[in-house]
Amino acid sequence: MIARLRGKPAGRRPDGGLVLDVGGVGYLVQPTPRALGRAEAGGETTVETYLHVREDALQLYGFADAEERELFEHLLSVQGVGPKVALAIVSGSPPADLRRAIALEDTARFEAIPGIGRKTAQRVVLELKEKLGSAAATAAEPRELGARDALVELGYTLLEAERALADVDPDLSVEERVRQALRRAA
Repeated sequence: MIARLRGKPAGRRPDGGLVLDVGGVGYLVQPTPRALGRAEAGGETTVETYLHVREDALQLYGFADAEERELFEHLLSVQGVGPKVALAIVSGSPPADLRRAIALEDTARFEAIPGIGRKTAQRVVLELKEKLGSAAATAAEPRELGARDALVELGYTLLEAERALADVDPDLSVEERVRQALRRAA
């Protein structure tokens, strides 16, 4: 298994792939946006990798850190989730946010990712909740989800709603959080 590569970016492919030159050998890696950002910053870079072996191909997936790779590997264990879907999920949000979404059974976070339907989102939450530890949700976290969902109902996208709520006091009630987010957006 190839677990990590350290080298210089040698090019990009139209499909989003990154060619990483390691000692004169170019490895084609399908990176997450964070891993790609680090590589494009210039100079030598380290990419945590996962080698996916199929009958007809060997594919390397690249991650900014071990936490991204670990979450990717957990996602591959979910029925119906292949490497492309797992990469899309890991690419959508930081690993800590995805772990929290799983602990809070927040399927909307996963459904917002292109290519992820309701059933897949429910399966991800159901199958990974025990594996990743069902951290007890604080009272502020369910309030945040309630406020976010209210803003989504008002027409905000999931990311717009989260950005609008980022600077609002999490200890306020759901209604007050929504009011303040709407005032700041206006």
